[in-house]
Order: sequence, then structure tokens, then C-alpha cells
Amino acid sequence: MVTIILICALPVAGVLGYAARAYLGKIKLNSSEAKSRRIIQDALKEAENKRKELLIEAKDQLLKEKNLLEKEIRERRQELTNSEKRLVQKEESIDKRIEQLEKQEKQVQIKEQENTEKETELRKEFERYNRELERISGMTADEAKNLLLKNLENEVKFEATKLINKIEEEAKRTAEKKAKEIIVSAIQRNASEHTSECTVTTVSLPSDEMKGRIIGREGRNIRTLENLTGVDMIIDDTPEVVVISGFDPVRREIARISLERLIQNGRIHPARIEEVVNKVTNEIEESMLEEGEKASYELGIPGMSREAMYHIGKLKYRTSYGQNVLQHSKDVANLAGIMAGELGLDVQLAKRAGLLHDIGKGSVVEGEGAHALVGAEMAKKFGESDKCVNVIASHHNDKEQETFEAVLVQVADAISASRPGARRESLETYLKRLENLEAIASGFKGVDKCFAIQAGRELRVLVDNTLVTDDRAEQMAREIASKIESELKYPGIVRVTLIRETRIIDYAK
Repeated sequence: MVTIILICALPVAGVLGYAARAYLGKIKLNSSEAKSRRIIQDALKEAENKRKELLIEAKDQLLKEKNLLEKEIRERRQELTNSEKRLVQKEESIDKRIEQLEKQEKQVQIKEQENTEKETELRKEFERYNRELERISGMTADEAKNLLLKNLENEVKFEATKLINKIEEEAKRTAEKKAKEIIVSAIQRNASEHTSECTVTTVSLPSDEMKGRIIGREGRNIRTLENLTGVDMIIDDTPEVVVISGFDPVRREIARISLERLIQNGRIHPARIEEVVNKVTNEIEESMLEEGEKASYELGIPGMSREAMYHIGKLKYRTSYGQNVLQHSKDVANLAGIMAGELGLDVQLAKRAGLLHDIGKGSVVEGEGAHALVGAEMAKKFGESDKCVNVIASHHNDKEQETFEAVLVQVADAISASRPGARRESLETYLKRLENLEAIASGFKGVDKCFAIQAGRELRVLVDNTLVTDDRAEQMAREIASKIESELKYPGIVRVTLIRETRIIDYAK
């Protein structure tokens, strides 16, 4: 029974539970819908408020922009108004200027017309006067004009010639006087020995028995000595003398000193000869460097390379026409430096180039070229400046001189070589050179007379003025100088003076 009741009660309970849940759910649903409607209404109200606020703000912004735009439009209108006023004023001003210009143009046209009329009248009057002058003078206008121009041209040429001659004479007189003063001052201030030197090529022997010891068994000693020094030993019948022959003064000096030491020591054999020659060679090398350092120190020339000083010292064993080349180079450096100081030029450059100007003589080989060009190449290798190299290369006119110091070194070179006793030359050679100088000049057509003067340092040539013009005279002087350079050997320089003069002789009876 209970079971049946429970079974019957279960569906009833289920239906009741479902109805209760449905009822509660409906109540909750109605409550949620009401809440949702409230939320939507509140949101709509808030959105409406926001819309109204944004609309108000937009209206305010539009009003502000409208006010700004209206203000800008008013300013633009004001500017346009001002611009129109200025344009109107300019147009009025331009109109006034145009009117003035038109008035002036009319006045100019009137004046031009008046001037044309006056010019026509003046031309007629001028032609009338010209005709009258031609009638009086008996010449046409062109003839009178040509005559006047010719007279003026002659007068101007004459005055110009007088002025040019006056200027040239004053310049020559002043320049010659100044040059003489500078050269004399340089010579007086340069105290140096300039007597001729004679290269020693003989060695005295204590006795003739020493000749056999020098020759050695089967000539071994003398052959060894000749091979090591590069000279020829001449042992002949001359008593107690051995002659040393060789083209290189350094080798000859090494052979002389070596032979003297061997004779003094007494032990002469190939091994000993080789030892002495090597020792003397080293000593000579050292002495050449010392001589170069001494020369640069005496002249006050700093910064000279070791190679340059070595080749300067090498000049001690060189001679030119009997004059020691090292002493000659020091003389040239002193003279050039003194003259540069007098003229306000570069004293150091003049001294440096003067000391190095003959450096090529210590190393020049037959057929290698002029010693000036060889010396210039050597100086370039030693690191000397381009100016110094040019001075060395141009001191015998092998290259064009680029500085005043180059001229001074050339002058100093000539002074040192031409001083009395500086160079030794035989009388026969001297006379032969003078004869050759005159013979070269006499070979040119138009030469009347020629004289070698100033100990052969100047050649004076007189030419026939009917055969040689002024232009040809200048060319002939250059040709004579070039021929002398190519055919003769001489110390220093030779000046060629060519004289062409016109002599007119008349007699008053």
C-alpha cells in the first residue's frame, strides 16, 4: 500500500515540482526584463545627453571658425584694397613718366634736327676752308695729312731714340759701377791662396837598389802594386826616381803614399803591398770625408749629406789647369756668398751651390757628359733643392739659369779662375788659343778686323757696316760664340764684342 502510494505520489511530485520551477522562472524572467528596460532607458537618456553636449560643442566650434574665417576675409579684403590703391598710384606715376618721356623724345628729335642742320652747315664751312687751304698751300688734304704725320713720326722716333739711349746709358753706367763695387768688395773680403799647384807624380828613392826590390822577382811586386792601385809604375834610367802615371789623381795619390810607406818599411812583397794599399785606400777615403766636412764647416753650410761631403773632399785630388778644384770651389762659395749678401739675395743658396758647382769633376768619366750636368744629377741624388741643382747645371750655360744666385755663382767661378796665378797654362797653349779665337772670328763673312784681348777672355770683332746689318750683327755674335764653345777648350768664359759703326766723312772747303 505504501509502495503504491509512493508510486502514485512520485508523478504528482514531479508535476508539482515542474510547475513550481516554471512559476519561479517566469517571475525571474519578468524581473530581468524590467531591469533590462530600465538599463536601456538609462542608456538612451545618457546617449541623448551626450548627443546634445556634442551638438552644443560642435556649434561652438563652428561659430569660432566662422568668426576666424570672417576676420581673415576682412583682412584679405583690406590687403586687396591697399594693393589696388598702390597699383592705381603706380599706373598714375607710369603715365606721368610716359608723358615726360614723350616730351623729352620730342625735344631730342628737335635738337637732333637742329644739330644735323648745324653739322651740315659746319661741313660745308669746313670744306670751304679746306679748299681755301689747298689753294693757298698748293697741296691736297691727303698730302698735307701725310706730310704732317710723317713729320710727327720722325720727331717722335728721334725723341724716343734719344730717351732710350739716355736710359740705356744711365742704366749701364749705374749697373757697371754697382757691379764693379760688389765684385771688388767680394774679392777684397775673400782672402785665399790662389797660386798654381803642380801634381806630384814622382817618388824619390833612397838609392837605385830600391828599384829592384820594387820590381820584385819576375816583376811580381810592381805588377801587384799596379793592379791594386790602377796606375802605371815607370822605372827607367832616371836615378833614384819612380814615375807614377795614371789618369785618376786619387789612384795616383794612393799609389804614391803606398810606395813611400813600402820604401820606408823596407818589406816589399805582394801580401805586404796588398795590406798597405788597402790601409792607404781607407785612409784616403776618410781624409776625403774629413776635407768635405772641414770645407762645409769653414763656409758655414749646415745640413749637407755625408755623400755630398765625401765628393767635395774628393775634389782635393783634382786639378783644373793646375788649380786645385777644392780650393777653387771654396773660393767660388765665398765670392758668391759675399755678392749675394751685398745684393740681398739668398746667401746660403749661393754658398751651397758655389761649393757644389764643380762636384761633377770628381766623378765625371770621359764621354759621360759635361761636368756641370753630371754634378747637377749628383746633387739631386744628395737631396739638394731644385734651385741649387739648377745653379750647378747652369754655371757653364748648359741649362737656362732660373735664379739670380745662378748668375752670381757663374760670375764667382769666372773670377776665381781668372785671378793672377790661379791657373797654370803654358805660353804656347796660351798663344795658340788667342790665335784660334781670332781665326774663328775672321772666318765669318763681313768681319773687317778682330782682336783677342784681356788675356783671351774677350774677343773684339769689327765688321763692315755695308755688308753686315744690325740684325745680322746680333746673329753673327751668337754664331761666333757658339763656334768658340764647340771648337775650343778654355778656362772661364770668353766675351764676344761685335762692333758695327757707320762713319760719314765730309770736308769743308
